Amino acid sequence: MAERNLILAFETSCDETSVAVIENGTKILSNIVATQIDSHQRFGGVVPEVASRHHIEWITRCIDQALEEASVGYSDLTAVAVTYGPGLVGSLLVGVTAAKVVAWAHQLPLIPVNHMAGHLYAARFVGAFKYPQMALLVSGGHTELVYMPREHEYKIIGETRDDAAGEAYDKIGRVLGVNYPAGKTIDEWAAQGHDTFHFPRAMEKEDNLDFSFSGLKSAFINTVHNADQRGEKLNKYDLAASFQQSVVDVLAEKTMRALTEYPVEQLILAGGVAANHGLRQRLDHDMRAYHPTVTMLQAPLKLCGDNAAMIGAAGYINYQHGDRAGWDLNAEPGLMFDRMK
Repeated sequence: MAERNLILAFETSCDETSVAVIENGTKILSNIVATQIDSHQRFGGVVPEVASRHHIEWITRCIDQALEEASVGYSDLTAVAVTYGPGLVGSLLVGVTAAKVVAWAHQLPLIPVNHMAGHLYAARFVGAFKYPQMALLVSGGHTELVYMPREHEYKIIGETRDDAAGEAYDKIGRVLGVNYPAGKTIDEWAAQGHDTFHFPRAMEKEDNLDFSFSGLKSAFINTVHNADQRGEKLNKYDLAASFQQSVVDVLAEKTMRALTEYPVEQLILAGGVAANHGLRQRLDHDMRAYHPTVTMLQAPLKLCGDNAAMIGAAGYINYQHGDRAGWDLNAEPGLMFDRMK
């Protein structure tokens, strides 16, 4: 009978309190997520102090629910995995502290997990990974291309120099009066509009794999404000479509170029913005047209946002490779993968 490894995983990097039980890295026995969206909407974004307090209120309830739903007890667990960065320091500390308490009290190994590796491994619930591999990770805080020559080895080959893609969505959402988080609504509006404004595609043709979205954000805001000053009402669907087309064009262009420069077996699409239908459709098309021999795995829609199941999947790999943290494990809000030299 195959060995049964059960990972109790914690994710509290931003504004989702999540605890999950994952079996052998690929089977979700439970994945409890307590969202804080309602608490942050009136501020137009995540307030760190509010997020931390919510995590404290919900973490023990999420642990109890995760174990109950998975029908397991602490004695059944193999290890405890936790996000220790990147993210909001106060939020991270709640998860790290809770994970350390559980691991210490029940004499379980403590497994440190990079939040972005967690996003990447959300796609592991869809199918097996093949190496070498490339990942396009797009979220509210990060936009990066990650090359993996082999399992458990991550190298950034391209990243945003300013705003992340998801951050840009939320900022233009505020201009359009869309509640935080704005990505889903902008995506829906974009499907009903046309690229009539032709916003800039920053760094699309530059000789690197980095991204920039601050110029696009500024162009969008200036267009709307100038129209307001003239008393002109712009079509919100065309604005959304034009903005999204610019984002998708740059993401797709740089990803296709990366796949040419770094031949791989597989492309992974993950992160909160990976739920964007416009981006998914564009990558589906471009992969068939330009890299038909490379397979693509897209993280399931329900696992694109922050959740502990993805941390459990990544934690299992870390556990297999011998990663262990001591009781001095601390939050690292600026944690990053190494940049490819």
